[in-house]
Amino acid sequence: MTSLRPHAGQEGPYAQGAYEPDSTYEAAVEQLDDPLNDPLPGQHTSPWFRAGTAQGGGGVPQAPLGAAQEPVEAAGEWYDPEGYRRDWYGPQRPEAAPAAGTVRGTAVAPGPRTPAPVPEALGPDPAQAVTAVRPVLSDETVALRTAAPPGVPHQADSGAAEPASAPPPTGGRAERRRAAKGRGRRRSEPRRAGEADAGGPAVPMSRLEARRAARAAKDSPAVVASRVVGEVFITFGVLMLLFVTYQLWWTNIRADQIAGRETSRIQDDWANGERNPGAFEPGQGFAIMHIPELDVVAPIAEGIDKEKVLDRGMIGHYAEGKLKTAMPSAKQGNFAVAGHRNTHGEPFRYINRLKPGDPIVIETQDAYYTYEMRSILPQTSPSNVAVIDEVPVGSGFDGPGRYITLTTCTPEFTSTYRMIVWGKMVDERPRSKGKPDALVG
Repeated sequence: MTSLRPHAGQEGPYAQGAYEPDSTYEAAVEQLDDPLNDPLPGQHTSPWFRAGTAQGGGGVPQAPLGAAQEPVEAAGEWYDPEGYRRDWYGPQRPEAAPAAGTVRGTAVAPGPRTPAPVPEALGPDPAQAVTAVRPVLSDETVALRTAAPPGVPHQADSGAAEPASAPPPTGGRAERRRAAKGRGRRRSEPRRAGEADAGGPAVPMSRLEARRAARAAKDSPAVVASRVVGEVFITFGVLMLLFVTYQLWWTNIRADQIAGRETSRIQDDWANGERNPGAFEPGQGFAIMHIPELDVVAPIAEGIDKEKVLDRGMIGHYAEGKLKTAMPSAKQGNFAVAGHRNTHGEPFRYINRLKPGDPIVIETQDAYYTYEMRSILPQTSPSNVAVIDEVPVGSGFDGPGRYITLTTCTPEFTSTYRMIVWGKMVDERPRSKGKPDALVG
């Protein structure tokens, strides 16, 4: 690599012939203790020290490494260290001597402290000099903060909180950025009464804010309507649940109680020898039906009135108008009865389980009449009254006889159709001879 050569007529350390010949420069480098750090003879270590009038590369001698560095002024130096320090760090003041005690765990004894020298540029009178303030570094960056005026403690030293209306920061870039962000933020709304911090004063609401709060507290019509509809549905659901409970559970309890009392009354009348005529009043009980296969024991009353007979858990006898049928004691005819299949005691709920030959016993004051089940009609119209004729249509009987017909609603929990069960009398036994075999076994 060829070394650079100055132009002809150039003055200073780079003048023609300053490094001539090449061996002179190499010999100077070899004489250095540290070729990388030590300056060449006649040069300074810092580019600030450049003699404008030095001839032959003369300069200020450098202090050995590790020795205290003292500013040495050379003749003709343009660099002013004190002025540079004043312009960069601001007015300086002497540091206070530390009190006796410990600093970071090290014991420090009180002693005299040499006051900081006053720059000559400020004058010989120390009272006229502005006290120096040590620059404080920013918390987030290494930018220097502006020194506080004399007599005002810095926030880091005093520990006092920064006032809310602090002047705009003039420190580093991070502080200016934070200040710019704070100016761009939206102003927070004042705290309303009751929302103040613990120990802080409550800010009363203005009239406009009070109106807005009152409107916000009110429910909209849609919310009110939805609540009303929801409450209506909830009420309707509760009522439906209560109704179903009443129909399926409570009506059976009440009907069983009424039917049980009626059965006991009929038996007591028979035991007391009270003679009943052949005609009975509507709703009056006169017989008891036994269906051993279904464990049914229910009183039979005159008529098929829903409220007076059927809803009380009793079995009603068709005995009115065109629907009038024969009594069990008649020598010929069809004894037709009706009963609930669901709710209100439901005496005929399981008559669909009867099989041909199963006994159906009618107990009266004078005798026991035993019928055998013969046939069943699972479903028919409620208007089909031919099923209770003297010779029931569809029963399979050929001619007149002593028959029994049981009618009830179907399907379960509805009254859309009727279910019919027919039977034929096979035994008539006076009460004096005891119970028939169907009730004894």
